[in-house]
Amino acid sequence: MEFLVALASIMMVNIVLSGDNAVVIAMASRCLPPKQQKMAILWGSAGAIGLRVLLTLVAVVLLQIPYVQFVGGLLLIWIAAKLLMEDKGEDHIKAGTSLMAAIKTIIVADLVMSLDNTLAIAAVARGDYLLLISGLALSIPLIVFGSQIIIKIMDRFPVVVYAGAGLIAWTAGEMIMDDQKIGPVIHAVVPEWFVAAAITIGVLTAGLWWKRTHKTAVGSCAKEGNPAQ
Repeated sequence: MEFLVALASIMMVNIVLSGDNAVVIAMASRCLPPKQQKMAILWGSAGAIGLRVLLTLVAVVLLQIPYVQFVGGLLLIWIAAKLLMEDKGEDHIKAGTSLMAAIKTIIVADLVMSLDNTLAIAAVARGDYLLLISGLALSIPLIVFGSQIIIKIMDRFPVVVYAGAGLIAWTAGEMIMDDQKIGPVIHAVVPEWFVAAAITIGVLTAGLWWKRTHKTAVGSCAKEGNPAQ
């Protein structure tokens, strides 16, 4: 049961953080003929997936080093907050005018935009490579082939984005407490659950405040040609 819960968490994090990556795939191939669009999406996604898996495996190893988990936890807090406080417009993505150009754009853009995804998934996996690979294998095809559905769901039901941000924030607290050097020092003052809960509540509260003050839908994606953008 614990394995299944962690697996579901990895899939949730991957899907929520990859909404903008799905937009990249569509934007980069939008100027190609239909047949080449499919090829660009297939090969571009394959290359991006390969690099993402490699980066995630490296991240799992790095997170075993003292103090790295603490720093990684702080980065995850920022990632969770950014997920709630930014509109994910990708109008700056250059559309490829050839098949190879589109594939290159998809791979490079996805790689740059997947750094937060990589860290979050590595944190949830906690060094379990079977869990890590299973989560990526199940969620990545869903993102590639169901990208438009995922984007629409996140736009219509912002609670999905809040749930994902909350999960990432809780993981950040656990990662900080798991650090071999920093964790025991904090644990001597407060229990582990308190740190994770405080961070989660803080991130979600900040996200709600941002939404109200900026009057923007959390998790919405800018659409090309929208006059409001």
